[in-house]
Amino acid sequence: MEVALFVPCYVDQFYPGAARATLELLEKLGVTVRYPEGQTCCGQPMANSGYEHLAGGCNENFVERFSGYDYIISPSGSCVLHLKEHLHSEKHPVQGEEIRHRIFELTEFLTDILKVEELDARFPHKVGVHQSCHGQRGLKLSQMSELTAPAFSKPGKLLHLVKDIELVELDRIDECCGFGGTFCVAEEAVSVKMGKDRVADHLRHGAEYITGADMSCLMHMEGILRRNKSNTKVIHIAEILNSH
Repeated sequence: MEVALFVPCYVDQFYPGAARATLELLEKLGVTVRYPEGQTCCGQPMANSGYEHLAGGCNENFVERFSGYDYIISPSGSCVLHLKEHLHSEKHPVQGEEIRHRIFELTEFLTDILKVEELDARFPHKVGVHQSCHGQRGLKLSQMSELTAPAFSKPGKLLHLVKDIELVELDRIDECCGFGGTFCVAEEAVSVKMGKDRVADHLRHGAEYITGADMSCLMHMEGILRRNKSNTKVIHIAEILNSH
């Protein structure tokens, strides 16, 4: 199996450790990973701000860089959802459509495609899990608490394979952190209040780390933690699953 690794621009610039952990984890699981050079932003910030018509260059570049692979994997649920729902190409329409069906968020790929049942990982800490909205409600990575339906969590299932980890129970398991991409700029006060509430839930239950499948949400909460001089840290789920 040959997969292409898509590293979102903010992960590349601010959290390269999440990208490296994704690469190393996939290779440990026997996957051949390629990194297509010349990749850049998926275009989500423009689309979310009402400028989808200006994202054509991003779309064409993505299709040209990522065509021909068995799968495309990314450690970002929000970017993956955007590409699944909105990627299109005027130059290569068939390839664009194919990519939309072959791109997966990391935990989705590990659970649904590789069907991982064991991991050689150890992380002896108390960890709170943040269920990002794009992943939960868009990619269906976990069940929504307002539904009367069997509970499931793909990130949670993988984390339970990690030795010595203690997952803390939260009061509101799927509350939004308030980041929302450009929402945190357009509605700063609301975004910050939501983020403070989300962080407080983790801190009440003694989390040493907050993890999730979307580094953008973790980045938002990290800013709040740092401003409050908290000892609690954020960590991408790939870094836990790849830990020793």
